[in-house]
Amino acid sequence: MAMGNSVKAPLGHIQFCEENRSACRGRDNSPVVVKLTEARWNELIDLNTRINRQIRPVTDEKLFGKLEYWTYPRGGAGDCEEYVLEKQRALLAAGWPKSALLITVAKDVKNAGHAVLTVRTDQGDMILDNQIEAVLPWYSTPYRYIKRQSTREPAKWTGISDTRVTTVGSVGN
Repeated sequence: MAMGNSVKAPLGHIQFCEENRSACRGRDNSPVVVKLTEARWNELIDLNTRINRQIRPVTDEKLFGKLEYWTYPRGGAGDCEEYVLEKQRALLAAGWPKSALLITVAKDVKNAGHAVLTVRTDQGDMILDNQIEAVLPWYSTPYRYIKRQSTREPAKWTGISDTRVTTVGSVGN
């Protein structure tokens, strides 16, 4: 992913950081990428599958009465941000470095906002998603990437210069 300048964090992430200060603290002057061994790859696939199955997709409006609210999953339900936050928390608990686990905001195939987890590896940025079961390189997903957490400070965000050409097709009668 080609990174741009600093940008404003999503409002939901700002609210999340106010309520979960420890998750958004820290500064890393030497951010790292993870060496993607076979064991690490399998860990990503297993974790992505497990969490996708644990959480039932429910909108923030139905769960919290708000259009947008970021938090860890409650009652086994949540929308894309809850999946991402849980995946990030689980990988951190398994010893993965914070600077390699970045919440990322994109536009999905319906041009709606969507959050995924970007895992920075020596094989490129991999995407853990609740809409696609497979763990894929970022460029193999159907999304247009907008911004993600900074590798140096988890409360700060960086713009993404996603200039890939996408193909739009239609089928007529």
